[in-house]
Amino acid sequence: MGLFDRLRGGRGSRPGRGRDDGGRGTLDRGSQRTDLTHLEQFVASRRGVEGYVEPRTAVTETTIVLVAADGEWTRRRIAGAEVARKLSRDLSIPVYDAQVTGYPQRMRDWSARQKQNRL
Repeated sequence: MGLFDRLRGGRGSRPGRGRDDGGRGTLDRGSQRTDLTHLEQFVASRRGVEGYVEPRTAVTETTIVLVAADGEWTRRRIAGAEVARKLSRDLSIPVYDAQVTGYPQRMRDWSARQKQNRL
């Protein structure tokens, strides 16, 4: 079975890897408990955190980007948009659809500062 057969969810794709109810596969692994733990710790250790849900694609599973008030950010896999919304309720942070709202300028500014610091 070839790569494109796996992406289309054809027979022979590895069970439990990048599959959803629609049978469509991805090249990415699914979310794990360590991903959720990281997200929880990020929120607990920073102020003004907001979540931005990124949709599942042919290459990656659904992800959530958390952005702190200073623009620091982190991205982790999540088991779907509904899980992201539940997580945001549990952590008392706002969550947005990244395709609709885009990302905050402070996130881009923080990334630019990090890039300058590496030079």
